[in-house]
Formats: sequence, structure tokens, C-alpha cells
Amino acid sequence: MSLTRIPAGYVPLTDAAPLIAAQEMGFAAEERLTLDLHRAPSWSSLRDMLAYGQVDAAQMLSPVPVAAALGLGGASAQFSVLSVLSVNGTVIGAGSRLAGRLTAAGHRFSFDDAVSAGQALMAASDRPLRIGVPFPFSMHAELLTYWLEGLGLDTAQDIVVRTVPPPLMARAIRSGDIDAFCVGEPWGSIAVEQGDGALLLPGRAIWSFAPEKVLAVRSGWAETEPALSRRLIRALWRAGRWLADPSCRGLAAEILSSRRYLDLPAEIIERGLSGKFTVTPQGLQREAPGFVGFHDGAAGYPWRSQAQWTALRLAKRNGLDQQAALQKAKHVFRSDLYRTALSGTGAELPGTSSGLGGALEAGTLAAGESDPVNLLPNRFFDGRVFDPLAAG
Repeated sequence: MSLTRIPAGYVPLTDAAPLIAAQEMGFAAEERLTLDLHRAPSWSSLRDMLAYGQVDAAQMLSPVPVAAALGLGGASAQFSVLSVLSVNGTVIGAGSRLAGRLTAAGHRFSFDDAVSAGQALMAASDRPLRIGVPFPFSMHAELLTYWLEGLGLDTAQDIVVRTVPPPLMARAIRSGDIDAFCVGEPWGSIAVEQGDGALLLPGRAIWSFAPEKVLAVRSGWAETEPALSRRLIRALWRAGRWLADPSCRGLAAEILSSRRYLDLPAEIIERGLSGKFTVTPQGLQREAPGFVGFHDGAAGYPWRSQAQWTALRLAKRNGLDQQAALQKAKHVFRSDLYRTALSGTGAELPGTSSGLGGALEAGTLAAGESDPVNLLPNRFFDGRVFDPLAAG
């Protein structure tokens, strides 16, 4: 059987798992594909690798294609999102000095309460608080600013957001370049293991169904290679389904741990897959059920309203026309291509391309394209609801 080679890029993170599993577990081969995986040192380098054609597909921070559509960030190409690779999967942590202040003030590191964690962080920190994120256009940055603004902080005055590639986050904490961080696993756990910080909160405590990483391609490639796009979507959907099986977590962690991919201990990687964390260097244990999602709740579906939430945030912060941003963003997440690719596979396909962000307090059964779809809770910590039709 002849396989079509697709060069694909990723950053060494636990949520690169769908791309890696698709290749290693044969899901790409089922679609007559082979993924030639290229590890990138940073999100800016991966974005440029995709823009300049060094790879044809890439794991990407979900806000990056939206920012490119709005003319932000200096991207030299326009990108289309074929599917969501993962929801959630980030941690917020404090460096050792700040964590010591939190402990002295009686903070319990409960790892589940966004309000108390945020209030404790603001009370314990020097201002402006220096926070490391992997990239300026990232869900990390959006969750942080949404969270702290919701608690009354003036993020324009009281925090400094610094870009730090994920593998360098622990080093930046240790050297004193940043006070706190928001990063994808396993790099938060690495900081804890090295004694450089403690974990305060999973990102899902701020938004319980945040689109974290997406599968992005150049928009022109999506239009000229529709058959390859469909095959790639199906391969990654199967990989996400496999990763969602708890019995597969151990093997997934072993695969990711190899020198070729993350080159880190499997036990550290498995924390993010299972949601069972060591949150302090002293060994305090916490659990975060549903820490990262690859499949359940139609996790892979690229809701246009997800892109529009991000676009509105970016437009407000950068002084752009908000209605224009909302219109541009809804064409970035290609729910139409996703539907076509997975029609007839048994995949859960919502009956609409847009929804209300933050509107689901609990899981619910919703209308689907053919059969009902099981949606997971989708809630912002402050109870707000995002309606793309009323936004702007």
C-alpha cells in the first residue's frame, strides 16, 4: 500500500499526543498516510515552519490562526483549522518564592477553585506580577487575562506577560525571570519535580472546555488538498478516540516519553493524561478529572464560536473593529471540512457550527447532524456566557 507523506510539526507537549499516536499506532496508515513529524523548539518557529511550507500541517495554539486572520503577529500566511486536537491541558503555577508566600498565608493549593487561587495569588504577589506564557497569542494568555480581569485586576497595569517556550519555563522560574507561569503539561510538573514551583490551578478551572491546540494547515493547502485534509482529520479523530480510553494512557505516556518525541520520564507525562498531579515539591497530591480532552464531548469539533470568542478578546486588546474580527474569525475554524471528513464514521457531529460558550453547567445531550451528541460541561469560572450573535 502506497502511503502519502505529510510533513507535520509539533512542540514537545503532552497534548501533541494525537499527532504522535496517529503515526505510531497506525491511524495515519489506515488513511494511507504517513506523518513525517518535526519537533519545533517554540511556537513562533512552528508557525513559521507551517507558513513557509516546511511542514504542511501543525499542532498549533488555537488563537494563532485567529490572530493571523486579524492581521496580528506578523504571520506571513493565513491558516485554516481542520480540527481541535485537545481541549484544556494547561496548568497555572507559581515560582518557589511566590509559592512560599502563598503557603505562609494559608493557601491550601486545592487545585480546583479559580476564585480563591486568584485572590491568594494577587494578595501574595509583588506588582507587577511577571507571568510566563508560551506565546503572546495563546489560550494560556487568554485564560490568564480573562481570569485575573474577572477578579478585578487591571492586567494592563498589574501584570507583565513574558513569552517563554514551554521547555524553558522551569528555567525561567529558577532564574527569577518570571514569578508565575501558565504552560501545557508536562512542563508544569517538571517545574514541581525540579523544586522550582508549585501548581495552583488547571486551566479548565477557568474555562472548562477551552480549545487548547488545533490542527492547522495553510488555507491554500486546505482548498487544494481536500482529500488529504479529510484523511488527516479522520486519522486524528481515531487517535483522539484511542487516547480517550483510560487503559491506553500508560502506553501513550511511554510513546510520548521516547527520545524522538518529548524525551522525558513517562511517569511525569502520565500525570497530565490521568489528571493526577503532584502540585508541590513537598509531594502534595491533587486530582483534576478531565484535565485534558482529546475526544469525549465532540472535543475535536472546531466550533466557529470558539474562534470568535478568541477574536473578540484579541480585538478588544488590540483596538480592532470587533464586528469585523468576529466575521473574519468564523471562517478560520472549518467545521464544514470536519463534518464532511467524518460523515458516516460514527463520530459525534453537532447540529450547528456555532454555540454559546460557557452555557453548559453540566453535560447534556444535544441535537446532532444525525444522532444526538453528548456535550461536556462548558463553563467560565465567573458564570458568563459568550453569544457570538450578541457579541461585539
